[in-house]
Amino acid sequence: MLDKKHYVNGQINHELVGDKLTYFFKNGKVKTKGTFINGLMEGEWLFYRETGQLWQIGNFKNSKKNVSIIRYNRNDHVEYQETFENDKIIKK
Repeated sequence: MLDKKHYVNGQINHELVGDKLTYFFKNGKVKTKGTFINGLMEGEWLFYRETGQLWQIGNFKNSKKNVSIIRYNRNDHVEYQETFENDKIIKK
């Protein structure tokens, strides 16, 4: 997961500070950020569009979807929400 460190244009691809992992778009804006422990996604992760707009909020346990995923449309309204347990949908 943490292989390529920079884009061709020199922009950093990702940064791990303590247990906080942040991925960036080529334009330097944040793409994804969240807690990364022992090589796995944990807790709340935020996903953004290349414009910087919040796109999705997800919760993970051992890199599997856990609790809920909320996706927003380009007008900042909830597009859909799903509830997960161990990466399996239990409510849509």
